[in-house]
Amino acid sequence: MLRECWRQGGSPGAAFEIAERDDGFISVVDGAHYFAPLETLSPPDLWACERVTGRVLDVGCGAGRHAVPLMAKEHDVTGVDPSPGAVHVASSRGVTVIQGTIDDLTASGTFDTALLMGNNLGLLEGDERGRQVLDRLAALVRPGGRLIGSGVDPRTESDPEHLAYQARNRARGRMPGQLRIRVRYRGLSSPWFDYLHASLDDLRTLTAGTAWTISDAIVGPFRYAVMLTRQPSHHRPAAYR
Repeated sequence: MLRECWRQGGSPGAAFEIAERDDGFISVVDGAHYFAPLETLSPPDLWACERVTGRVLDVGCGAGRHAVPLMAKEHDVTGVDPSPGAVHVASSRGVTVIQGTIDDLTASGTFDTALLMGNNLGLLEGDERGRQVLDRLAALVRPGGRLIGSGVDPRTESDPEHLAYQARNRARGRMPGQLRIRVRYRGLSSPWFDYLHASLDDLRTLTAGTAWTISDAIVGPFRYAVMLTRQPSHHRPAAYR
């Protein structure tokens, strides 16, 4: 989808991403969204970009929507994304990208900022996996560094269909904002995976006992952005030492 959108200049209507939830709910996003210039980003996105410091790891960088404007501000940005198409497009736009996930990286303690924008706090997935992701990021970011991300607060939801899905999650012992989804484009589809809409309170619970402390946040009508600080004295899990 990103390749086709990039081939057509990132123009609206060129390609559409379909997200399918495991209860059958479908949402559609215009691929041009992933090429939006900095000045058109939401207030939480702009707030987040202003708080980036030093060497940046852009997790789930996609087409480079945040990496490209940060590079223009002379930040040293490395992207990581498991999608070959995303890597191709971001690389074509001048971003240094590693194909894979944070579990594939070995550059311990070398980044000043980890970036999880574009609602990429969703990559925390859920309770158990969320703490694993936070610990892994703590191993990649220097003490005193930052984790800056954006997310969706499920408590702002009013659609009966989404509220019913949250109730189903609670009944199954899952976090209310957990989603089981797959992404589709034409005849292609990803595997099913978990994605998390977490409130700031949820995030405080997930960060308890990790190296991260919430230090600042901005809340918009539908989304928020948050900055966490990597504490210097945290004992890393044995798997990441």
